[in-house]
Amino acid sequence: MRSWTQLELAWELDRAGVKVSVIARRVGKHRATVYRWLKGMRAVGLREFVGEYKEAKKRPRRRKVDPYIERRILSIRREHRGCCGEKIGYWLDKEGIRVSRSTVYRVLNRHLRLRPKGRRNRLRGPVPRAKAPREVIQTTPWTLEGFTPIRR
Repeated sequence: MRSWTQLELAWELDRAGVKVSVIARRVGKHRATVYRWLKGMRAVGLREFVGEYKEAKKRPRRRKVDPYIERRILSIRREHRGCCGEKIGYWLDKEGIRVSRSTVYRVLNRHLRLRPKGRRNRLRGPVPRAKAPREVIQTTPWTLEGFTPIRR
């Protein structure tokens, strides 16, 4: 049953003198919800309330960045050798285009793979496999610098 159909049914049952608890069971909603519906319907009328109810269920659409601004953000990043989003916002501001820093980073993340400088993926090489107990000891790469194993 659609939500506005439930509203109309609740209104008709209320006009017929049916108790709110019975209406709530019939439409499958809590009593408090039905009381709230009926209060609103009595205040503005059924048609007006149903219209407001339908309109309230629609979410605002997410605003999109203008394609020109998106291209301009990427071109500024290329021109200035991969500068950060804050500097791109500065250059856009000089051109008279107001864009928030989060919008700049959202565009950059959509088109590029941004990562913090210290967390780049590194090739780790082949993983050694042990054939016997205690044959392979797990170590980190930076502890092995300058280390030469002792041969017996």
